[in-house]
Amino acid sequence: MMKKLSKLFLIASLVTLLSQSVIAKEEQQENNQSRFESLSKLTQVIGTVEKYYVDDIKLEEIVDKALKGLMQELDAHSTYLDKKASKEMSIQTSGEFGGLGITVGMRDAALTVIAPIDDTPAYKAGVESGDIILKIDDKSTLNMTLDEAVSLMRGKPKTSITLTVVRKGENKPIKIDIVRDIIKIKSVFAKTIEDENILYIRVSSFDKNVTDKMKEAIKANPKAKGVILDLRNNPGGLLTQAIGVVDLFVDSGVIVSQKGRNISDEEKFEAIPANTITHKPLVVLVNGGSASASEIVSGALQDHKRAIVVGEKTFGKGSVQAILPITADGKENIKLTIAKYYLPSGRTIQATGITPDVVAYPGAAVKENGSEFKIKEADLKKHLEVELQKENGTKKAKNTDEDDESNKVLTKKQIEEDNQVTVGLAILKSLIIVNK
Repeated sequence: MMKKLSKLFLIASLVTLLSQSVIAKEEQQENNQSRFESLSKLTQVIGTVEKYYVDDIKLEEIVDKALKGLMQELDAHSTYLDKKASKEMSIQTSGEFGGLGITVGMRDAALTVIAPIDDTPAYKAGVESGDIILKIDDKSTLNMTLDEAVSLMRGKPKTSITLTVVRKGENKPIKIDIVRDIIKIKSVFAKTIEDENILYIRVSSFDKNVTDKMKEAIKANPKAKGVILDLRNNPGGLLTQAIGVVDLFVDSGVIVSQKGRNISDEEKFEAIPANTITHKPLVVLVNGGSASASEIVSGALQDHKRAIVVGEKTFGKGSVQAILPITADGKENIKLTIAKYYLPSGRTIQATGITPDVVAYPGAAVKENGSEFKIKEADLKKHLEVELQKENGTKKAKNTDEDDESNKVLTKKQIEEDNQVTVGLAILKSLIIVNK
């Protein structure tokens, strides 16, 4: 009886395996047939266009247009780079070039300014985060790819360009004249806040020096009671630097993970205890111009409950692009989205951005009776009274040496003119008191 059952079980297993094999083979054949039909359709369309289109158009040009259209339909960041575009990409990433100093992206099919970079021609000319670029000189940006737009805006230093932009709150388009220049970015500015043992660090972009410069700034101010990290209008940069910055403040755990279409391709980046240099209270400032690496830093610190994030919702750029060659000589490439970033909690940044813990809008801080800003929390009353007594006391005039140091200090007046810094400072003071 047992032998018969064993034989029946063996036969059933073989039948199951054979059935699965036949099904898999049929599915493979169907997939192959479908692929063949799709490729035949593409070839048929290209051939028809080449034969019947109203203008004489060469096969190479048709294929290039097909590739551009394909990549553009995938997402806003994937694109086909022909020989010219590939060369320009190489110049942009490895050499000096004349530009405006803005980072742009596609939002709802519109060419949108993510952020102007500090102290660049675009910043000085008044370009703002969120501006929609309608025209570059006399060329409309409608149906223009991101790389085409970047190529048009780049050019020889000291040459002029006019951007026509639509800005929220303005009734009609604005024309902005800009003179291109060599873009040299100082990525990290560190200042102490006047009459406060608080360190203010502004990071304008994530270049290769950011983590080291931040480490230097924090170590140079050992008496600082807390840190304000300003990532507003920071369009991003190197992932390694974003990870490095978070690692300065977080002891352990995942900082960010990168996931592609296959679960097995997931890559996790974790904090290293030896890299952490401070546990002092931290506030991070963000706005709609904070993107990519900035969102990784602010989101990771938020998820680890290591910082309070203050400001406005960020841009929402959480995808990873790779440059992949499509010709043997590497002169033609595609820039393809291959993965998305995920924060420690598992949430994605892509198209959602980071929502701040405390919403604060730009502009001057609200003042009461002409005095400096006041914090309403009862815990801070006594502290503020001391600060106000100091302010009302006699102040000695600054000498020349102090004037030389003025660029290293964030003054009360500068704070009053920036509501988001004002709110961030108030929250940081609260955290310092709670920690005591």
